[in-house]
Amino acid sequence: MSLDERKNFIKPPESYWIASTPTTDYPTLTEDIKTDIVIVGGGMSGISCAYMLLKEGVKVAILEADRILQGTTGHTTAKITSQHGLIYNKIKSKMSMEFAKQYADANESAIRLIEKMQRELHIDCDFMHQPSYVFTRQDEYVQKIKDEVETASSLGIKASYVEEIPFDIPIKAAVRFENQAQFHPRKYLLALAKEVVNQGGSIYEHTRAIDIEENGAYVITTNQGKRVTAEKVIIASHYPFYNKHGMYFARLYTERSYSIAIKAKEKYPGGMYITAEEPAKSLRSQMSDDGELIIIGGEHHKTGQGKDTTSHYEALIAFAHDHFTVEDIPYRWSTQDCMTLDDVPYIGHYTADTPNLYIATGYKKWGMTTSTVSAMLLSDLIIRGKSPYQDVYNPSRKTIGASAKEFVKENINVAKELIKGKFTPIPKDFDIKPGEGKVINGLGERTGAFRDEQGVLHLVNTTCTHMGCELQWNSAERSWDCPCHGSRFTYDGKIIDGPAVMPLEYNRDVNIFEKLIKDDF
Repeated sequence: MSLDERKNFIKPPESYWIASTPTTDYPTLTEDIKTDIVIVGGGMSGISCAYMLLKEGVKVAILEADRILQGTTGHTTAKITSQHGLIYNKIKSKMSMEFAKQYADANESAIRLIEKMQRELHIDCDFMHQPSYVFTRQDEYVQKIKDEVETASSLGIKASYVEEIPFDIPIKAAVRFENQAQFHPRKYLLALAKEVVNQGGSIYEHTRAIDIEENGAYVITTNQGKRVTAEKVIIASHYPFYNKHGMYFARLYTERSYSIAIKAKEKYPGGMYITAEEPAKSLRSQMSDDGELIIIGGEHHKTGQGKDTTSHYEALIAFAHDHFTVEDIPYRWSTQDCMTLDDVPYIGHYTADTPNLYIATGYKKWGMTTSTVSAMLLSDLIIRGKSPYQDVYNPSRKTIGASAKEFVKENINVAKELIKGKFTPIPKDFDIKPGEGKVINGLGERTGAFRDEQGVLHLVNTTCTHMGCELQWNSAERSWDCPCHGSRFTYDGKIIDGPAVMPLEYNRDVNIFEKLIKDDF
């Protein structure tokens, strides 16, 4: 990595999608309200669901904890594809051919719906069709790719087996899907959000839902103490904040992955690509006001776990230099994805016993089509009582039982991280340089410390407010991350990602702590 590239790490990460679009300014909820349906979460799922329900004449309100479209939606690679890795043969083998067909039909329909909506609403969002590839450079994946081609083709997807891709990368095999697409997600969704308001819907920003009560209708309480009463509730907040039913904290885990946007001397050859093997690398291009960008993504790990997070950006930069003449790296960002036990999202009734409470989560890095699938599926369930895709995505599906080994493995991991965080000795190391964060033993307890570039020390209680796991420092994003369920907090304790609904304790006496440091030295 060059000196200029290292300088990029001094600046906070910045998503191209957010940097290239205006910020929003929807109001905060300041009074109690009633509505037909309340949607918790203002990402692509929430905005798309609201738009489709409003078209059916339903009154809808969206509650967003921050600004809309700045979470996972604003930190995507923005591929609109039914090609979700090597998924179809897995669903066929582990679930059924019928479920594989539902999954294929849902995602192919989502591609067509996004294309239709951007065309009918005259949204300039850089939409264009692209072929999509999963390729491998290892012999062990060749048969898996052949099986995927056969299964996907039998489901009606235009899939083919190829042994070359337009890059100067020697490969063993690849599956190519036709008629896939890419776009600028915030250009599309900011326009869709305006349509939501134009059609009578309400969007409230900086309005965090912290609890749900059921008393005939549902009552959502916000962090400002306001109450929203609704007949039906859709939880589209990425990781569900509601813990009273469904055991989602035991059926989901979170992963972080990384992206860089480079400017290269070479012209991008077209198409969208991802490796079959791990750690995955993905590629696509995007035209910007300053020329062509090549977006390289991958390098995933469990949130709050793994090695120094900066190293994942460095790995992507090394990959970029291996395949392009890199001229600049103007953007880098990371995202968080919810993963299910069987790799199929949970979309539908929150539990079998909650007919008016719905959920959409567990997209496993494929949020563009899956968010749109959620909108189609949930609007069908709410308006018509059924959906052609409901069985494969059913959060209470019986086939989840076949993932018992994965359930045990993930929950052992959570227990291990919880115990490790509570009992690992913490050094009394007060040498904290500007820009550095660490967990230290200060004032008789576990303390998270970060010193900013002005020399100011920021101290937090590192116990996650969700379920009590101990947080770890994320050097690349300057955040405190939970290794158990994926909550993330700023260095001064504010919530970045749920399921936590309460910030970290931040009312430490920094002056006393600084005196303790001087006395120690």
